[in-house]
Amino acid sequence: MRPQHRRGLALTASITGAVLVAVDGTALTVARPALQHDLHASVAAVQWASTGYLVTVAALLVFAGRLGDRYGHRQVFTLGVAGFAASSLGIALAPGIGWVVALRVLQGMAGALLQPATLGMLRAVWPADRLSGPIAIRTAAIGLAAAAGPLVGGALTAHFGWRSVFVLGLLPAAAALLAALAVPTGPVPTGPGSSGTGRAEAGARGSGLDLPGAALLALALACLVQSLVALPEAGWSAGPLLGLAAAGGLALVLVRHERRTADPLLPPALLRSAAVAPPLVVLLAASAALQGALFPAVYYLQDVLGLDPLQSALRAVPLAAAMILAATGSPWLAKRHGERAVVLSGMALVTAGALLTAGLGPDSGTVAIGGCFALLGTGFGAVMATATAVLVRGASAGRAGVAGGLQQTVLNIGPALGIALATTAAGRTDPGAALAPAALAMAAVAGAGTLLAARLPGRAAATGRTAGQAGQAGQAGQAGQAGQAVPGRPGSVGRP
Repeated sequence: MRPQHRRGLALTASITGAVLVAVDGTALTVARPALQHDLHASVAAVQWASTGYLVTVAALLVFAGRLGDRYGHRQVFTLGVAGFAASSLGIALAPGIGWVVALRVLQGMAGALLQPATLGMLRAVWPADRLSGPIAIRTAAIGLAAAAGPLVGGALTAHFGWRSVFVLGLLPAAAALLAALAVPTGPVPTGPGSSGTGRAEAGARGSGLDLPGAALLALALACLVQSLVALPEAGWSAGPLLGLAAAGGLALVLVRHERRTADPLLPPALLRSAAVAPPLVVLLAASAALQGALFPAVYYLQDVLGLDPLQSALRAVPLAAAMILAATGSPWLAKRHGERAVVLSGMALVTAGALLTAGLGPDSGTVAIGGCFALLGTGFGAVMATATAVLVRGASAGRAGVAGGLQQTVLNIGPALGIALATTAAGRTDPGAALAPAALAMAAVAGAGTLLAARLPGRAAATGRTAGQAGQAGQAGQAGQAGQAVPGRPGSVGRP
């Protein structure tokens, strides 16, 4: 198969897989009240249908990415999509809330398998210096799916019941499976402009999985996410504090283990790389600021302005539209002005959007509200597409799954962190009435992310050591080769 056809199929599979997860999460939010009423479940039990999924997927993303590096991203992706579809069908047929919660946990395991692979497949078949384009398209598709999810989910729930929301995902799952299965296995032919995956993946597949490190990371992330999710309801009580302390202790043990093991799950060279660590922190800050500002904004629209859910969703359309436009335009801007400039500008827009959101009041009109949402969407779309491209390109093809798992992990932790900080800033005040302090806190988070964005590389460098090359050089003893970035070799970064 010609490389361009293989890349097209990989991009199709990546987009449909990412859309599958995005639609499922946003549509379920609308269907929760109907699900609770139909199954005679408590609010806490229905909440666990979301929390169980979130904790499971966040805990397993990095290890799932490592599985893709070890056994092939296409294989892991197809397994994840099949599991996601099967669990969705099971939830649609579930007789009680207990089944829903259990199947959502299984769905989280499947989601963890497929999400890093959506990026790993792109890194495996695309030249490193051309990754920004397909990643931008993938980001725009996620934005469109996130915007359409509540509308489609609300319509399906109103006419066919909550179970139809889970059947909705079967069609994109089938499309993702067909596209992934059509992608041939084996390395892409090397040559000028190729991604040179053969050597990188051969090295990655010959190494171990670091199961103790994976277990420690999973437990630490599970404790962290569960504590952050519980904070808005429980406050700074003993439960969340103990969970955060446990996450911190497990993280320290993990760091000690990773430094001593021969084949770490998280190679120190990868985490120290200027092309990996700064994008991760920036994505964490951007996702926290966005969701932390949107959380009280939704209450503001409904409780302060008295809008119904549909009217509230329509007020938020500028956010999704701006995110799509910014994501698709970010590769051109990055090529013209450099990636650091694009991310810095995006974080500045998120900061400005949060500051203006803090100034909304009972008399604010549709234009003012839409302007705030447009600023937030424009900034986040540019940051997500560009920082993700820097991150995935900065890792070698043989570590693309781990890089994708880290990216998905921070995008799962960020919203929980942002909502926890927003509710803490609001205190005991109703979220809608406490929009100003919550949004100001998120502006501070975005401002901190703006400062960190200054550490990003200005442009894709034609020479220099990538994180993946540094890790491979340490293992193979090829220090001489690792100091050069040769076009067509794993981890090589070309000028856009």
